[in-house]
Amino acid sequence: MAHLHTALWGVLPYLAAALLVTGTAWRYRYDRFGFTTRSSQLHEHRLLRIGSPLFHYGLLFVIGGHVMGLLVPESLTERLHIREPLYHANAVLVGGAAGTATLAGLVILLVRRLRTPAVRAATSRSDRAVYPVLATVLLAGLTATATTLQDHPYDYRLGVSVWFRSLLTLDPDVPAMAAAPLAYQVHALLAMALFALWPFSRLVHAFTAPVGYLTRPYLVYRSRAAAVGGPRR
Repeated sequence: MAHLHTALWGVLPYLAAALLVTGTAWRYRYDRFGFTTRSSQLHEHRLLRIGSPLFHYGLLFVIGGHVMGLLVPESLTERLHIREPLYHANAVLVGGAAGTATLAGLVILLVRRLRTPAVRAATSRSDRAVYPVLATVLLAGLTATATTLQDHPYDYRLGVSVWFRSLLTLDPDVPAMAAAPLAYQVHALLAMALFALWPFSRLVHAFTAPVGYLTRPYLVYRSRAAAVGGPRR
């Protein structure tokens, strides 16, 4: 069992990170034209206008919450006089709302992709593989968040966060993650799978301009007749 834990929490994270970096570099080098989300607004825009903001803005808050929870140690928030009950209440409310919004947006976008033949036809095999993983990552994260509502919740800042920061120092604290509840372990494993698949799906466009994408206006398509003032009689 010790060898399995070492492989999962001491080796696999670096393999996923290496595949993310090398895969992104390869994609940028040999498929620069495909380094995009491939806009499909022309085919359908009503569901897109609802699902896209929910997914992208929700995901932005989810990422921010993970950065705060994984990288900021408990000792620092205590020095800032942010007590643990307040911190966890904020994590549950904001994190839960952000995760729910992201999942809802993803569901809307997937329904749109399935209902619109042209959008469905433009879906690559890698995208079909990454969408279920992304949805399951979000579900596992929401499940882990819900466990903090128990009477004696698991304090991930003393376990999962310690393990994650130890990866950055190249000295993985395997026991810290091995002792985490199953919901957190599943969430971490699915996240590593998502990062490994990331460079080979449309998610790679996040590395081009992740902030500008959220505020850019929608593309407007007009027919040539409308551009010249309508058909002549």
